[in-house]
Amino acid sequence: MPDTAVAVPRTSLKVRNASFALRVVRRRAGDAAVLYRRRLTIRGDERLDRVASISPLAFSAAAPLLRAAVAAVAGPGARLTTGPFHPLDADWGARVACYAIVASGLRNPERLHRAVSHLQHADGTEAAWWLGLMTRPGGKRAVRALRILVEAVK
Repeated sequence: MPDTAVAVPRTSLKVRNASFALRVVRRRAGDAAVLYRRRLTIRGDERLDRVASISPLAFSAAAPLLRAAVAAVAGPGARLTTGPFHPLDADWGARVACYAIVASGLRNPERLHRAVSHLQHADGTEAAWWLGLMTRPGGKRAVRALRILVEAVK
């Protein structure tokens, strides 16, 4: 029997099973992204809800983080392409979500790069904790605190 090599994906995580999903969109100012998180509806159905959008400036600063997040699920040859959703696992999804919320409204590229660097090396569990703090009602103080910690603001 001939020995044939079959390319097996690194994981079988599909968008319908993923905790988070990233969609890259093309805008006039450049590529941007929208991050979605899987949540339960009142009826118990699952759906992807928008967490935050990533502006073209923040997207260009976050390219290493986003590539690492997509490659963690799809393998090292994965590319950030416009159009379809890219599934993200819970750890990388929490990191990207924290970055998306922190970067919202910021315009200093150097500070955005610092935030990316800090969040790319952050623990996924800690990022999930911060995400929970920032997305609850009255989470503006947590957003400000994380912005200071990742050096996105002075």
